[in-house]
Parts: sequence; structure tokens; C-alpha cells
Amino acid sequence: MARDTLTREAPGEGAHRTPEERRAFGKAARDRVPREAHAELSPAAGRDPVGLLIEQERTRVPELVPIRHGRMLVSPFTFYRGAALVMAADLAATPSPGLRTQLCGDAHLANFGAYASPERRLVFDINDFDETLPGPFEWDVKRLTTSFVVAGRNNGFSAKQCRKLALGVAGSYRRAMRTFARQTILDVWYARLDVEDRLEEFKLSLSPKKLERDAAGLKGAENLVAKAHTRTSPQAVAKLTTDTGGHRRIVSDAPLIVPVDQMTAMDRGEALRTIQGLLASYRATLRSDRRVLLDHFSLTDAAHKVVGVGSVGLRAWVLLLEAGLGTETLVLQAKQAEASVLAAYTGASEYANHAERVVAGQHLMQASSDIFLGWLASSPDEGWTDDYYVRQLRDWKASAGLEEMRPRSFDVYARLCGWTLARAHARAGDRIALAGYLGGSDAFDQAVADFAEAYADLNERDHAALADAVATGRVQAEADV
Repeated sequence: MARDTLTREAPGEGAHRTPEERRAFGKAARDRVPREAHAELSPAAGRDPVGLLIEQERTRVPELVPIRHGRMLVSPFTFYRGAALVMAADLAATPSPGLRTQLCGDAHLANFGAYASPERRLVFDINDFDETLPGPFEWDVKRLTTSFVVAGRNNGFSAKQCRKLALGVAGSYRRAMRTFARQTILDVWYARLDVEDRLEEFKLSLSPKKLERDAAGLKGAENLVAKAHTRTSPQAVAKLTTDTGGHRRIVSDAPLIVPVDQMTAMDRGEALRTIQGLLASYRATLRSDRRVLLDHFSLTDAAHKVVGVGSVGLRAWVLLLEAGLGTETLVLQAKQAEASVLAAYTGASEYANHAERVVAGQHLMQASSDIFLGWLASSPDEGWTDDYYVRQLRDWKASAGLEEMRPRSFDVYARLCGWTLARAHARAGDRIALAGYLGGSDAFDQAVADFAEAYADLNERDHAALADAVATGRVQAEADV
């Protein structure tokens, strides 16, 4: 089976062909790679997932790497969350029809969630773009679909239930792409999933009997929405800081949170002045009105914070900013960006600054983005040699309680994620060609579900390989951190 040369169809290249030509282009791609071929998984001989992780970690903070391993060891699902590089290497060996779009690059189900739009509406979307890069559309679909099988197994679901989840993701993606292909690009660009509107529409669609049956689930969804509205900068300040002599200070919780004055030979004031100077570079990447808004705030404290699973070992800073009234606060997160795990397999980014790559990909794929999303250019003269993207730490952010979700709720969530990924791909790539390739049958859905089941098996073996590597001393792990 021919492999994708990654030179056929870049995002948006077919926009000026007629719809008929674009649809025919997509259908013709089935001759190169039939939809049924997406079931194929042939791991390379000598494949070493632990070796890939070790190589990736050479640029990370050494003392934090064992924490990453400890978090990945918790379950096959947590391993999967941290193994985007491993899967990228495996996906590069699979057949691809050469239809490209902007990829999330790490499209697992925990990287979707709700947050506040600039209009102060709670929207659902992809929320992690560290690995974003153009590439074959099906890589995102396969990673997302597999994540539901892995998570379903983690929750004790049956093989039949996990299969239903996989088909739900792939089928929702395919049907949504076909819908977007019939819409104007402006309609696609404006499409978004408003959580509160969708919840209300769903409630109104239920009969009294079904409303009573689903009462507990609806109550849980309403509670999640209510909780999201409490996750704001003031709430983050209350959780992360304490009042010291009339000044807010971030509380140390080493090694997870370490204030800046405990991490540098500089005194606190000098360190903050250095960071404040660097923030001028970030400020320049914001829209003019948002620069005015940012100027109401001044940096008053900063700390390093360990975040996520796959990101552990990268630098992530919490920045506390306050305005003149004292109670006005803004908490930003500056997160280090490195080359995407996809770069070795899809080609280098057009952006020299990896943080700019993340921000550009996020703007392209998300329907609504954080008003403070920007990037910080490295500044060797200031001793700051890494690229960082900046966003609010919390702004109505909420995620589903995956471990507590039962099959019915998981199925709804799977279809929401499939629709959302399709909308992101439709914004960035040729939605008409993609719809032409996917077609009206479930051939693609069934093949991707087959792949997801096989890859979930492989992921379990990889998780065991990491456990063996820890047991033999090849790598170190620190649990429960």
C-alpha cells in the first residue's frame, strides 16, 4: 500500500476549484487508499516506545521527568495521553490518501472541553494545540477514536460498548464533514457548539418520560455548566495565593508549584522586572484592543507550575497580574512550546517560533479563542531562550468527568468530539474533498474503529513496556505527584 508523500494537497489548496472538481478529487483519493485500508496497523520492527519517550525528554527539566513517567504509569489511558510522539511514529507508517488539513496533533478526548468565548458564552471545542501542524486528516481522527476505546476500557466498558464509541466518533466526524461540505465557508467559520444552547435544545426535545429518565444526567450537565462559571481568575487567585502583608503571593507547593524567587539567583523584584520586560514581546502579539485591556494590569508574582501528563517536564509559568482596585486580578499561563511531535513525519512548521505555531493553529481550528492568547518570543539577551505561548489559566474552563461517565454519556460525548474535530478540519482544509473521500457509507467508520481497537491493544503493551523499563531501572518514575 502506497504511503502518503505529504505533497499532494495542503490545507486550502483546492479552494478555487469548482465544488464538483473538489469532490471528484476526494473520491479519486479512494483509488490510492481505499477507505477500508484505514484499518491497517503494522508496527515497525524493532519499535521502541520507551526509547522515543526518552529521546523526547532530553530537552525537558530532568528532575520533572520521573513525575511524567509516574503519571503515565497510572493506566493505559494516562500512558496514551503522554504518548503522542509514539502514536505519530506509528501513524506515519499507515496508508494515507494525501488529504491534509491543520491537525490538532494530540486529539484525544481529554483535550476537548468547555471554556468562555469572548462573548461570554460557554463553548465546547478542542483546547490543546501543543502539537498542531498540517498533516493527513485521518491522523487526528484515529487518535481521537482510539482514545475513546482506551478510555472506555479504562472505565470497564465491554468490547461492544467500546466499539459503539469508536463508531460514534468516526461516524459523527464523517457526517459532520458531509454537512459542512454543503455549507458556505463563512457558515463553517461561524459554526460553534454553544454548551448552554445545546443543553436547552436537548431538554426541549425530550418527552416527559425521557426527561424523567435522563434527569440525573441532565442535572450533572447543568452542574458542570454552573461549575464552569466559577472557574475564573479570582477563583484561581483564591486557590493559588495567600495575602502576605497586603500583597498577594503565590503559595509554594514544590515540586508542582514553585514561586519564581525560589527558582533563580535573582531577587524577586529583579526576576519580576525581567519577566515584565519579556511580556512586552507577548503584548505585541495581541490585538490592539486587547493590548489596551492588558495595560490595566501589572505583574505582581510568578511561579513555575507542573501541568498535564504529556507536558510534564516542559516549563509552564503562572503569572499573577493585578489592577489598581486590588480585587481585579488576571492569571495567565505561559507554557513552553517545542517542535510538534508530528514535525519529523509531516515536515517542519512554517513558523520559526514554536509558540507562534501553537497560537496560529489554535486560531485556525477553534471557533472562539481566548482573548489573551498570544506568544512570547525567546530573548537570549535576557537569558530567556525558549518559546512560550500565553493564555488565561482559567476562564470558565471545564472538562467532562471521564472516569465517572457511563456508556450513554460517553456516546454523546464521542459524537460531540467527532463533530468538533470535523468543524476544525473543515475550517482549515478542503471540506468538500474530504467529504468526497469519506462518502455516505460507513466504510471509513468501520475501518477506523478496527484500527482503534488494534491500537488500544498496542497501547496496553506500550504501557506495560514503560512499567518494565521502570522496574529494570531504564527510566525513573515518581508516583502520586
